[in-house]
Amino acid sequence: MSILACIGHTRLVPLRHLVPEGSARVLLKLEYENPTGSMKDRMALAMVEAAEADGRLKPASSGEGGAVVEYTGGSTGVSLAFVCAAKRIPLEIVTSEAFSEEKRTHMAALGARLTLVPSPTGGTTRALTLAMIETARRIAATLPGSYWTDQLNNADVLPGYGRMADEIWQQAEQRVDGFVQAVGTAGSFRGIATRLRDLNPALRAVAVEPTESAVLSGGASGSHKIEGTGPGFVPSLWRGDLADAIRPVASVDAMAMTRRLAREEGIFAGTSTGANVIAALELARQLGPDKTVVTLAVDSGMKYLSTALYAGGTQAA
Repeated sequence: MSILACIGHTRLVPLRHLVPEGSARVLLKLEYENPTGSMKDRMALAMVEAAEADGRLKPASSGEGGAVVEYTGGSTGVSLAFVCAAKRIPLEIVTSEAFSEEKRTHMAALGARLTLVPSPTGGTTRALTLAMIETARRIAATLPGSYWTDQLNNADVLPGYGRMADEIWQQAEQRVDGFVQAVGTAGSFRGIATRLRDLNPALRAVAVEPTESAVLSGGASGSHKIEGTGPGFVPSLWRGDLADAIRPVASVDAMAMTRRLAREEGIFAGTSTGANVIAALELARQLGPDKTVVTLAVDSGMKYLSTALYAGGTQAA
């Protein structure tokens, strides 16, 4: 069996202590159970295998194979490094010191070659995202036979997230009334919400974005610290008609909730998970008892030990 067969089939668990009385039950999909500790393993495998299937990426064994190239805040890059290592495909990653050191180290350990783009603010901004995209484009143009996955514009990720929705539906015993997910590329929100709405047309879907860069809500682009979300512009995979609501969450509040998850539920995750849970608890209060809200533990807290989220270990909740 290939190591890639370990992707998916992560567990769905209820929050037991953070959900107020009178609310819907809140279930968290533990995507940090994927091999690299992130839901992005699903999208990385889907993008690479789709490109192999239609010839955009030639197999390394053919002698014509090229490198995979991508820009990333880290988790997609780690997942691509994992998939490419298993398939013996060279990988060129464009990232930034704005994202955690753990992610950069993990990508390099799996064999990726990294190009770093500086972030003047130390956070994610529209300018940083665009600079990373342009750098990846230039690198791909210089490498014969390379395949640029271009995650913000790659619809190949959607079937993988549709399969994830089927997992959720079965694990929740075919009872999903609400779905909450933070938006980065918008692929996971779109793929999962589309399929869950097929299964339950009455589904309420809530998209989450950083308050500091709430462009989906009509706000201005800005710098934030919720890695993997809020690129600073509306991504091409975004479908506004799928969202019943858009919930901005401030970086500081997302971090506080992420630390509460660790201390009060034993769920050790990254900052976007805290943002998800804030919005999920709000939706659970709105829907009330006898309903079910599902959201995602997007990635592992192990990816953020050196960041402001966990560094020092003495932050107030």
